[in-house]
Amino acid sequence: MRKLLVIALVGLAAQLVDGALGMAYGLTSSTLLLLVGVAPAAASASVHLAEIGTTLASGTAHWRFGNVDWRVVRRIAFPGAVGAFAGATFLSALSTASAAPWMAAILFTLGAYLLIRFSRPLRRNPAAGRLRGRFLGPLGLVAGFVDATGGGGWGPVATPALLASGRMEPRKVIGSVDTSEFVVASAASLGFLIGLGSEGFLMPIVLALLAGGLIAAPIAAWLVRIVPAQLLGAAVGGVIVLTNARVLIGSTDLGGPLPVIAYLLLAAGWVAALALSIRIVLRTRRQRALADAAVSGPVPQAAEATPGQPDPDTDPAGPQRVGVGAER
Repeated sequence: MRKLLVIALVGLAAQLVDGALGMAYGLTSSTLLLLVGVAPAAASASVHLAEIGTTLASGTAHWRFGNVDWRVVRRIAFPGAVGAFAGATFLSALSTASAAPWMAAILFTLGAYLLIRFSRPLRRNPAAGRLRGRFLGPLGLVAGFVDATGGGGWGPVATPALLASGRMEPRKVIGSVDTSEFVVASAASLGFLIGLGSEGFLMPIVLALLAGGLIAAPIAAWLVRIVPAQLLGAAVGGVIVLTNARVLIGSTDLGGPLPVIAYLLLAAGWVAALALSIRIVLRTRRQRALADAAVSGPVPQAAEATPGQPDPDTDPAGPQRVGVGAER
């Protein structure tokens, strides 16, 4: 019972992160499930089955708020489903010993990507035109495969690529990626069902993750207004990197002081990324404060009257003369 409560809290925390960043539900959940000893394939299968419910709730909310571009959803979701099904079948065929380093390497890489991404200013490239299918199709295929084999990765792969294109509003990027993830999670779950059978899904874990995620969904909408995404992304990226580094180092023959040195270097990189993200947040707030101050500055003085003509604000005859001129 205590383990299920912990897993429910994992689902809650993962949904809070996902709601604030538009990514990392699968990364966070899978990383923490691996940490408590769940087998890689079972962890990914359980996370994706729980995601069917959480992504359905998230996609419905985004649709109600007008955050979904259905053209993008159609063109990215179905290739993503193909990639997710293939990735689930591939992971199911691996032994637990072989799958653990593979999954940890993918999660480590995506965590490092989050660290790098959120330690720099988030910029968009202005561009014109709509996203083409020849870009969305391969993106969905790769993101779906990585998502299933790594236990997460749909958001971290798809969301930054769409944002970098500069052709969609950020809110529509997040809404479209979250909505299409329902199709991807369903396809991945089907692949795990065929590859592992129904016993591959740990239903108590699935229900615990789902309960935590559904509780967190409305809270995430509030959290995104309070916690800067820049800081949260760097924090979560560091947790994912350090946690999966333990699995990767354990699968190698490193001995002596080398593992300790590796952990210290990774921790130093995490601290540096956090410091950079905090600096960016503070600089952004200062710039916003200066912009607000400029907008709400002193009201400009009225224009001076033309020489030789009376000022209508000071000369009582001014308004009368204007009226006479109008009658003429």
